[in-house]
Amino acid sequence: MLRPSFRKGPWICPVGEVSCKFSGSPMKDRLNLPSVLVLNSCGITCAGDENEIAAFCAHVSELDLSDNKLEDWHEVSKIVSNVPHLEFLNLSSNPLNLSVLERTCAGSFAGIRKLVLNNSKASWETVHTILQELPDLEELFLCLNDYKTVSCSPVCCHSLKLLHITDNNLKDWTEIRKLGIMFPSLDTLVLANNYLTAIEDSEDSLARLFPHLRSISLHKSGLQCWGDIDKLNSFPKLEEVRLLGIPLLQPYTNEERRKLVIARLPSINKLNGSVILEGEREDSERFFIRYYMDFPQEEAPFRYHELVTKYGKLEKLAVVDLRPQSSAKVEVHFRDQVEEMTIRLDQTVAELKKQLKALVQLPTSNMHVTYFDHEAPFGPEEMKYNSRALHSYGIRDGDKIYVDSKAK
Repeated sequence: MLRPSFRKGPWICPVGEVSCKFSGSPMKDRLNLPSVLVLNSCGITCAGDENEIAAFCAHVSELDLSDNKLEDWHEVSKIVSNVPHLEFLNLSSNPLNLSVLERTCAGSFAGIRKLVLNNSKASWETVHTILQELPDLEELFLCLNDYKTVSCSPVCCHSLKLLHITDNNLKDWTEIRKLGIMFPSLDTLVLANNYLTAIEDSEDSLARLFPHLRSISLHKSGLQCWGDIDKLNSFPKLEEVRLLGIPLLQPYTNEERRKLVIARLPSINKLNGSVILEGEREDSERFFIRYYMDFPQEEAPFRYHELVTKYGKLEKLAVVDLRPQSSAKVEVHFRDQVEEMTIRLDQTVAELKKQLKALVQLPTSNMHVTYFDHEAPFGPEEMKYNSRALHSYGIRDGDKIYVDSKAK
């Protein structure tokens, strides 16, 4: 039997050392397992010898049992009740929906502060039981559980600060507001990939529902109205917002998306994980004014009028085209003739001579071509390198090109 050596950091069950019991080969003869124990994907179906668990897990505070075959809450309770210092428990991807969690079992979870039930298909009845028996629960993960609705718990959980409930099917705000009722002290709410279609409460109601909310993630939600973004200002302590991949922002450029959102949310200091500096906020607010300045007054958002009061009415920025000129209108002088001609500046001197051939009736090999910049003090410049591009001469509208036949 492989005996794991002492090490710092988490101990991970070695590949191949799989047991159907939590107690058994991975832990046998180990007197002091480290505080972080990872036993994911080990095929565990039951607790096994509780005395062994108690002996070997006395110092474990974080336990990862994800992706096993635990389907009976009684077996989970046997494990947890014998890990006295347990604060973090990951039960993701175990088929625990196949049994009912009774309050007598849930009592063994009382010391847990962080609980992960992702892809466990845990029912709301199970969640309610957990909330009643875990008085110190601070973080709860309920992702990938196929929730379409939220069932309110008869008891509020005032201790919970962070809720991850991503990748479900919570499209209606009436379901999200129940989370505010159940978790009145919530600091962080992660709702990504739920395709929430709108935020439908009034400003006063939102402030009462989430009075302590500091961070919200609405990644890949279904929000389509700027009014929903404006409602985020109703959360009195909101500082951080994540809004990538929502339909509302799809028609805008990346620059427009960020600046328009920053300007609408004056209290946040972080957007999509990136800190908003003071300079960026002022640039965004000025951008916002100029973006809406040509809209009819009745169509401009209220925030526009607030920012005009702050900065005044701004002038439009001058549009400067920094792209290189692609063509120029020049005078071609040949003997006593003067003709205006538009030439492409991406062509070479050799190609220009071919263009001039029809005008001056000279073979290209017999052309002597000079260029004269009407603003330069240096005089004409001979265009003697056939492979040189015309744009390298700095030719502009109004310049002159002289063509003579070469002396024999």
